[in-house]
Amino acid sequence: MAGYLEGKAVVITGAGGGIGRACALACAAEGAKVVVADIGVGLAGEDPKSEVAEAVVKEIEDAGGEAVAVAEDVSTWAGGERIVNTAVQRWGRIDGVVAVAGILRERMLFNMSEEEWDAVIATHLKGHFTVFRHAAAVMRKQESGSLVGFTSGAFAGSVAQANYSAAKGGIVSLVRSAAVGLHRYGVRANAVAPVARTRMSANVPSELAEMGDPEDVAPLVVFLLSDAAKDVTGQVYTAVGGRIAVWNQPVELRSMRTEGRWTPQQIAKRFDEVGQERMGLIDRLEQIRKAAASGEKPNA
Repeated sequence: MAGYLEGKAVVITGAGGGIGRACALACAAEGAKVVVADIGVGLAGEDPKSEVAEAVVKEIEDAGGEAVAVAEDVSTWAGGERIVNTAVQRWGRIDGVVAVAGILRERMLFNMSEEEWDAVIATHLKGHFTVFRHAAAVMRKQESGSLVGFTSGAFAGSVAQANYSAAKGGIVSLVRSAAVGLHRYGVRANAVAPVARTRMSANVPSELAEMGDPEDVAPLVVFLLSDAAKDVTGQVYTAVGGRIAVWNQPVELRSMRTEGRWTPQQIAKRFDEVGQERMGLIDRLEQIRKAAASGEKPNA
C-alpha cells in the first residue's frame, strides 16, 4: 500500500464514521499507519462504545494496512494524551493529527442550557486542544508534523447552533495560533471546513447550496498531512464535492483617528469612516423570509 503518506503515523479522532472514517481509510490507502480514535457516541454524545473504531480498523487491515482502535474521550486531558501516546508507543512517532470528533446540541441561543453549551465546546474545541497539545509536544522534538483541525462555515455565524459556531470559530483561532507558535519547529497547522453528507449535516436547519460526500473531503486531508504541503500552514479550506476554496486571513479594513480620547458623540458623527461590514448570513435570512412570505423558493 505504498503511497503519499508512506511510513507516517497519523491519529484521527471521530474516525468511526462519516468524514473521520473516510479520512482514516484514505490515509491508510496512502501508506499511513492510523490510530482510529472514536468512542462511537450518538449525535449528542450518548451511548459510548468502541465497536465503530474497531470496525474501521478491520476495514484498513483487510485492505492490507495497519491501524489500531482507541476508545478515549477527546474532551479530557487524559483521553487526548492516551490517543496521541498510542501512536508514539506503537510506532515511535506521530506525524499527523486529524481532529474530526464532534457532537451537536442544537438550540436557539435564548433557549440553550449550560449543559448544551458545555458539551459542544468540550467535544469540539477542547477535543482539538487535547490532541493538538500532546501531539505538538512530540512534533516539536521531531521538528516535523501536521495538525489538521475541522471547522465549519458555521464559524461565521449560525441561527440555531451558537455553541457549535463558537466552538468552530475557536478551532480556527487555535489552528492559527498553532501555526504561528509551531512554525519555527517545522510543524504546520491547517483547518478544513467540509460540507458533506453525514449524521451531523442531516440536522442542519437550512438547505445548503452545495453538498458533497465524506470521501470528497479525504483527499485534501491526505494532502495537508503529506510532505507536498510542507509549506502550507495557518490556512482554512472549504472542501465540498469537487470544489476546494481558501478562506481569507482576518485583517482590519478601515480606521479613523482623533486627537486624545473619543467621545460617543464624535464616534456617531464620524462613524461612516469605519462603518460596518454586512453579514451575508443576515442578508440570506432576509431573502429567505421574503421568499417565504411571497410563496417563492429562495435562490441557492
